[in-house]
Amino acid sequence: MCATCGCNSGAKATIVNLATGRVSAIAHNEREHHQHVHEHVHADGTRHSHDHSDREHDHGHLNLEEAGHGHLHEHVHADGTRHSYPHDQANVHAHDHAHDHGPSVVDLEARLLAKNDTLAALNRAWFAGREILALNLVSSPGSGKTTLLERTIRDLKSDLGLFVVEGDQATTADGERIRGAGAPCVQVNTGTGCHLEADMIARGLDELKPSFGSVVLIENVGNLVCPALFDLGEHAKVAILSVTEGEDKPLKYPHMFSAAQIVLLNKIDLLPHLDFDIEKAASNIAVVNPDAIVFRVSARSGEGLDRWYDWIRKEASAANAHAV
Repeated sequence: MCATCGCNSGAKATIVNLATGRVSAIAHNEREHHQHVHEHVHADGTRHSHDHSDREHDHGHLNLEEAGHGHLHEHVHADGTRHSYPHDQANVHAHDHAHDHGPSVVDLEARLLAKNDTLAALNRAWFAGREILALNLVSSPGSGKTTLLERTIRDLKSDLGLFVVEGDQATTADGERIRGAGAPCVQVNTGTGCHLEADMIARGLDELKPSFGSVVLIENVGNLVCPALFDLGEHAKVAILSVTEGEDKPLKYPHMFSAAQIVLLNKIDLLPHLDFDIEKAASNIAVVNPDAIVFRVSARSGEGLDRWYDWIRKEASAANAHAV
């Protein structure tokens, strides 16, 4: 779940292998309760995992003779009066939650992000072991992210091995578009979830099986909030901002644009028809992230895409070189 907004509570996330039609579930309740999966990545990049037994997390009973002390519980009534009483000396149920209202939202978020970061580190090691460049494409809905991805695949598939993890709340429509462009693709449907998480990527990679030295393009769920918080193990976040959205978007969503190494200002072919100040947009990006590389592109006309492609080729080559 997303600890901040609860968007993923009870969500039934699934992975669809678009090549085989196989559908597999990602059970959030298994990740968040007593079944804990530990995963190991070996030097050659292979993974294996094991479950903790539920017995390791049993909440038993505490006998006071063994514990050597008793417990007093105190209650305060509405009129301010108090009374206290001991537990039964014979057998006391040991619990640390009887009068605890549970962890705060901040605590839950910290735990969730820490767990995600651990899994993201495993993904990063897996990518590095296979000399794979992984890019996490993020944007608001309607920015042209999928169209840009289709164009990138068509233009680069003869030069690079391209594989895609496609994220949406529902349907396989975008995944099928990606396959039609010529790249192997798995669809991750998050249900009510507003972002992809590191374990979803790990499961997707098991189905996708990207080749050694390839490029994995991850199209995140359309959202400029939660995806900024969740590391997937990628080499870089690539934010897409359409000229149809408004040049103040980087100032309104600073966490996303400060987390992105690349910002693609997309749909510039529409500039003659819009009241959009592209220089102001670039300036606003620089305010929140002076180090961001900004490419002005059009997925429709192809304008500006050469610089984006050159950057991908350079980073893919670096991923190979770093692994040597």
